[in-house]
Amino acid sequence: MTVSEGTEEVRISDGEAEILARVRGGDSAAYGELVLLHAPIAHRTAIFLGAGADADDVVQESFVKAYRALGGFRGGAAFRPWLLRIVANETRNAVRSRTRRSRREEIAGPLDVVLDPAEEAVTLERRAELLSAVRALPEPQRLVVTCRYLLELDEQETAVVLGWPRGTVKSRLHRALGRLREEVLP
Repeated sequence: MTVSEGTEEVRISDGEAEILARVRGGDSAAYGELVLLHAPIAHRTAIFLGAGADADDVVQESFVKAYRALGGFRGGAAFRPWLLRIVANETRNAVRSRTRRSRREEIAGPLDVVLDPAEEAVTLERRAELLSAVRALPEPQRLVVTCRYLLELDEQETAVVLGWPRGTVKSRLHRALGRLREEVLP
């Protein structure tokens, strides 16, 4: 199924649409299926956006908030970008809270990255250099690089998650990649 998000289309699977219909029809157990389906990407999103050790709490709170807000969820819309926007907001709240508790801690903290086999081929030194360069980006550029390349979201999903127009995603991504090239490439 294809739905329109602004001027762009986002695909929603028929299975996901059916699960959402069951949840909206009062089958609260069906929400567990959505949790199982989207928990891994929600957790990766929280980690990559800086939740660190708070990632599990951020994800749990995000799913609770999403469940409570399902009444306002637009029927036929893709659930994943909507959920990941909630995760992004909860992560920002967690980072702000952590910063207030302790000014000495880094805002983003170390990332616990679970690498797939393709990423393991990259040397540890090179990966550390790249992650360091990403962490050093201004927040808007760091967020857009994280969504597009670490979470592998497309431009429209990134726009929905971050609450930005698609053109803003493109321009910030372009600037971020240019900056990373300057920092990482000799």
